[in-house]
Amino acid sequence: MISVIPAIDVIDGKCVRLTQGDYAQKTSYHDHPLEVAKKYEDHGIKRLHLVDLDGAKAKKIINHKVLEAICTHTTLSVDFGGGLQSEEDLRIAFECGAQQVTGGSIAVKDEEMFKHWLKTYTGQKIILGTDTKDKKIAVHGWQETSDISLYDILDKYIPLGISYTISTDVAKDGLLQGPSFDLYKEMQEKYPQLNIIASGGVSEIGDIDKLNEMGIYGVVVGKAIYENKISLKELMKFNT
Repeated sequence: MISVIPAIDVIDGKCVRLTQGDYAQKTSYHDHPLEVAKKYEDHGIKRLHLVDLDGAKAKKIINHKVLEAICTHTTLSVDFGGGLQSEEDLRIAFECGAQQVTGGSIAVKDEEMFKHWLKTYTGQKIILGTDTKDKKIAVHGWQETSDISLYDILDKYIPLGISYTISTDVAKDGLLQGPSFDLYKEMQEKYPQLNIIASGGVSEIGDIDKLNEMGIYGVVVGKAIYENKISLKELMKFNT
């Protein structure tokens, strides 16, 4: 059964969503992320994808108090990402209760640091963030696209222990037009051992049903929940 992972994206301590990673296209949904997290927990959700959008911009952890509050006051297993660039950032994230952290930009910009993280914390704790535009890796909150292809980076880090990737097609994110099914199918065929967490574009429960039928490990759902395209009650069938 696919693991459904709601996303809480945070700017200034509040729940927001960006469209295609554009900070100018920001919609605010809730002032208190902890209340949202508790609501998810009440509906049987087990995991949470928490993104520090201020951190992604600043290239360092910013909203760790939000992380700490959610980890202290819920039983959710939280993976935390957004701007993690240093050993100190990871220390803070794990001390605040994160079960896993997601590193994307760092894996491109500072390979030695990312390899050190993998060696220190293992691929069970470190998720590789593979956010793509036309199969090229996007970095720093999608404000920049690198020349590195999705498959180059997976080929590099899977042999070093990466077993989870959160893969977002930036062109799909926030548009509620459906996920990149073909991309995930292609990734599955190339890397059958990889736990792929699909992200971006989920617009209805049928999208999750299809990813589940494909055997995708997990799916991040954000805007569709906020916009009431998918109800928490509908998601409960995946949380047994």
